[in-house]
Amino acid sequence: MPSVGDNLSSMQMLKRVETDLFTLAGHSYRSRLWVGTGKYRNLAETKAAIRASGAEVVTFAVRRIPLASSKKEPHLLDSLPPSEYTLLPNTAGCYTAEDAVRTALLARDLLEGHDLIKLEVLGDEKTLLPHIPETIKATQILLEKGFKVLVYTNDDPVMAKQFEQMGCTAVMPLAAPIGSGLGIRNPYNIRLIVENASVPIIVDAGVGTASDATIALELGCDAVLMNTAIAGAQNPILMASAMKKAVEAGREAFCAGRIPCKRYGSASSPEAGLFF
Repeated sequence: MPSVGDNLSSMQMLKRVETDLFTLAGHSYRSRLWVGTGKYRNLAETKAAIRASGAEVVTFAVRRIPLASSKKEPHLLDSLPPSEYTLLPNTAGCYTAEDAVRTALLARDLLEGHDLIKLEVLGDEKTLLPHIPETIKATQILLEKGFKVLVYTNDDPVMAKQFEQMGCTAVMPLAAPIGSGLGIRNPYNIRLIVENASVPIIVDAGVGTASDATIALELGCDAVLMNTAIAGAQNPILMASAMKKAVEAGREAFCAGRIPCKRYGSASSPEAGLFF
């Protein structure tokens, strides 16, 4: 039976988890769920889902939104006040380093000097997998221009370490191809990336349901980013709520420390002190 001391220790641990903040580029966040803004049916659904997710970091594709607000139509950025959210522009839809750098510069102008950028340079229209040589080239240029680069890459531990050594603020390995919903296809590589990292690791792309998000956090990732898994669900607002809980559960499980995997059984009841 646990002692009073054990109970106090458990309560203290729960308290630490409740105040377990994620720090990125000098800012601290309570939520480890990051969300995108695409593929929703309308702006009202976008706002409701983001609110239900509890996310504090919201990413948007610079190439897919109008750069000027119209008086007739509501503007996405008007619905995301900087007092509530950290806006993370991304270079989605770019296939060359040149296009990605140009898009990042547009984002910095749009957000009046904002220096965070989620860098995506794609290599193939069908799979949307990253083009690593062009991503390296764009990373070098953006770092020289003073950007804080959060780089989308494959799940290669060697490549992830190289981006960290280049000076990226965070590394964002894919779980599976963008929008595929396949979940984390290579948890072993993701764990290797996490274990060797000195910068935040955020799983990006491929999450399909709540259990995928939980696994990402159980592996030790600092956060998980998703869009299609929520926006494409039959009930996006309910799925956003599910993802919020899944990320919290995964982080708590990681902090708690899981039991080791074994090839044989282990009785839950103690064998010592049996009456017969």
